[in-house]
Amino acid sequence: MSVHIIIDGYNLIRQSAALKHIDKNDLQLGRDALMDKLAAYKRLKGHQITVVFDGSPEFSHFGSSQQEKGIRIKFSKYGENADAVIKKMASQEREKALVVSSDNDVSRFCASAGAAVISAGEFEEKMALAAMMDIKGQTSGSVSGDGWTATTKKKGEGKKLPKKIRRNQKKLTKL
Repeated sequence: MSVHIIIDGYNLIRQSAALKHIDKNDLQLGRDALMDKLAAYKRLKGHQITVVFDGSPEFSHFGSSQQEKGIRIKFSKYGENADAVIKKMASQEREKALVVSSDNDVSRFCASAGAAVISAGEFEEKMALAAMMDIKGQTSGSVSGDGWTATTKKKGEGKKLPKKIRRNQKKLTKL
C-alpha cells in the first residue's frame, strides 16, 4: 500500500528546533528549508508528499497547488485555513493518508477519518533517522548478523491489536 504523507507545513516548521529560527527571520526561507529537508527524505523513501500552507497574498482568492522538488505544495484559498484543506484531503484519502500535525483538532479529525497521524516532532525524528541510516548505508529492514533467525512458533498471549491500529502501525513503519 502506498502512503501519501500530508504535512501541516507551518505546524512542522514551528515545531522544529532548526526550522523555527529560520522561519522567524524570513517566512519564505523557512518554507524553503522545509522543502529541502522533505526533498532529501523523498529521495530516500519515495513516498508521495503534500505540504499544505495557509494561503499567501499572491493566492488570495484561489487555492494554489504547485510542485517543487517532487513534492506537492498546496496553499489554502482566501477564507480557508490549511487545517480545513488537510481535513478534506484526509477524508478523501482515508487509509492511504498519513497526516503530520501536532494540532490536536486536525489529528483527531484525521484519525477519525481513517488516516494515520503522527506529530510533527515524531516525523522530524523519522526524517533524521532515515537520513542517518542513508549516511551509514543501512536500510530500515536490515537484519543484524547476531545469529537470530525468524520462527513461526508462537509465544505468549495471542491477542491482536484492532485492525485500524495495525494498519496505522504498518504505515508508520514505512517512514
